[in-house]
Amino acid sequence: MIHARCWHIDCLEPYSNHAASQGRDHISPDLTPYRRLILFETGGGDNYPEVWGAPLNDIFALVDYEAGHELPAQIKKFGHDIKDVKAVIMGHMHLDHAGGLENFKGTDVPIWIHEKELKHAYYSVATKSDLGVYLPKDLGFDLNWKAIHGPFLEIAPGINLRHSPGHTPGLIIMQVNLKESGTWIFTTDHHHVLENYESDVPQGWLARDHDDWVASHQMIKALQKRTNGKLVFGHCGTTLFKYKVSPHAYT
Repeated sequence: MIHARCWHIDCLEPYSNHAASQGRDHISPDLTPYRRLILFETGGGDNYPEVWGAPLNDIFALVDYEAGHELPAQIKKFGHDIKDVKAVIMGHMHLDHAGGLENFKGTDVPIWIHEKELKHAYYSVATKSDLGVYLPKDLGFDLNWKAIHGPFLEIAPGINLRHSPGHTPGLIIMQVNLKESGTWIFTTDHHHVLENYESDVPQGWLARDHDDWVASHQMIKALQKRTNGKLVFGHCGTTLFKYKVSPHAYT
């Protein structure tokens, strides 16, 4: 498991690439003006091996760890505090991506998530139909949930969210268009590793709907080809060390 190392994508002056943004829905009023610190997903959370317990802490074994990998410490490397975060975008709600939401409980920080993901996560926990990958502690009413509806949302100029079901019903990928470094595509766990993308292979039992996964995968490949976007996958060390990480910033 790659634990909370961060890329700093400087979206203070994003580039609205109209060719890469066809089919837009609307710009969210919550994020305009757009000079904001926006977080994409949150990692497993503080002391997750103890919080999760067995057998999950064995599946997600903690290796190559230091305190500087924690979410608040990573944000400090950019000269910010976690209290500076003005919005969180959740690609999906699995426990290794949503644990850091603990930092935003009881605040007015909006937590953006696709409606299908939020509904599925609550249903999975309440009925125990998919309990384990979703945890009740990450789904509290003390979080400021904001639902995304439909296939596409330009949540701020240059930041596009696309519904990409397959790994989970409500997974969204994030496309960021920057003036200097171009387009970035964060697939979260639609692709865990590079091989899922290059070999057109889903994640076996970790994919909840095979047909949806294939359709979303084809969409992402077409998006990358059209924009020449740089890809960042959910759990890929090859990707992690291909790019510069904190405190470097891409613009």
